[in-house]
Amino acid sequence: MTKELEHKFVTDLEQHQNIIHKVCKLYTNNQDAHNDLFQEISIQLWRAYPKFRGEAKFSTWMYRVALNTAITLYRKSKRTVQTQDFDSVLFKIQATEYDDTEEEQLRLLYKAIRQLSDIEKALVFLYLEDKNYKEIAETMGITEVNARVKMNRVKTKLQKILNP
Repeated sequence: MTKELEHKFVTDLEQHQNIIHKVCKLYTNNQDAHNDLFQEISIQLWRAYPKFRGEAKFSTWMYRVALNTAITLYRKSKRTVQTQDFDSVLFKIQATEYDDTEEEQLRLLYKAIRQLSDIEKALVFLYLEDKNYKEIAETMGITEVNARVKMNRVKTKLQKILNP
């Protein structure tokens, strides 16, 4: 990979790193697991970056890689994230501290979302990121109609969890 491409990747990653933090927040329960998953997603993004063709926005592509990495790791390991060495990468990513001072309602929402399946979590995440159904469908690799139907079912499920 050329130095220009490396620089562009680092710039894009730093600009959009909150996407990774949000995915990590959905799929982890503590800071160590969050940090491990953040690192693993960053590695997968780095590996996949040369194949990024720019047909979709960088952030959309990043959502897809981050969600797929989180889902794959958690299905394989059932809460234990296996990480790889990051030392082989020649650059350092400047990480900003993630503000973890959510209100109580947000904590309850995250607790409810954690009770959902991996695919349902991804749907809710994209929905909460104000993605339209077309973008959700594109990111998830499903049809727009399927995204709408699944989201309506997830909304009903969340209402039952939050208001038993």
